[in-house]
Amino acid sequence: MRSLEFRSGGATLRYDATGHGTPVVLVHGLSGSGRWWRRNVPALSASHRVYVLDLAGYGQAYRQRALGVQGAADLIAAWLDHLDLRQVALVGHSLGGHISVHVAARRPGRVTHLVLACASGLLRGTPYRVALNLPRAALTGRVTFMPRILADTVRAGPLNVWRSTTDLLRDSVQELLPALSTRTLVVWGARDALVPPSMGRALAAAIPGAQYEEIPRAGHVVMVDAPERFNALVLAFLDGPVPDAPAEPSPPPAGQAGGEEA
Repeated sequence: MRSLEFRSGGATLRYDATGHGTPVVLVHGLSGSGRWWRRNVPALSASHRVYVLDLAGYGQAYRQRALGVQGAADLIAAWLDHLDLRQVALVGHSLGGHISVHVAARRPGRVTHLVLACASGLLRGTPYRVALNLPRAALTGRVTFMPRILADTVRAGPLNVWRSTTDLLRDSVQELLPALSTRTLVVWGARDALVPPSMGRALAAAIPGAQYEEIPRAGHVVMVDAPERFNALVLAFLDGPVPDAPAEPSPPPAGQAGGEEA
């Protein structure tokens, strides 16, 4: 993949692109990087043009201050406009899913599919509580992935991680969800100790027509813990038939008034 750069409003977003077809944009989570999608890109790029982002302050874009949720959403929305991407599928993990909800709300004409993987948009608490849950979250996931998590966290630096954590806990997507018109798949790891599955079910229930899938024995980094199942779910969602819209209620027979009888 060829690494590219986009700048807007003083912030820089880095991205790689590979494959051909309708665009799929992968948005990593807190303290992460585009490398977290390495087990997913080959399967997705076989039938789609896949863009792997590094958010400002992280990955290849680490030499800058991390943006908050709103700022990151603005930057991604501007990037979509710059490339004139249409029929976009946004796939966001954790903080990336949180940001992706805002992008979908900002660009409903561009984003047609939304995949939220263990997204943080309804998470509440304090940065200290999140920090206390991190060791348990790591232990419920793929242990061999820990070196990548640690390397990306060190590269981002404690200030960026702290800023991002504080900001995401202040931002809620609750009010945006009922108005989302984007087809949405919510995917969760059944063993997620950072953002519990109950939050995933609540997220899906609040989005009209959203599909919820829970993967057994997977933790918070669900696309790494169970890549084959995750890839299959995403591809079936992206390439499968569009579900029928709910049928309109039949009108009452002629001459019969609606409502309760007197």
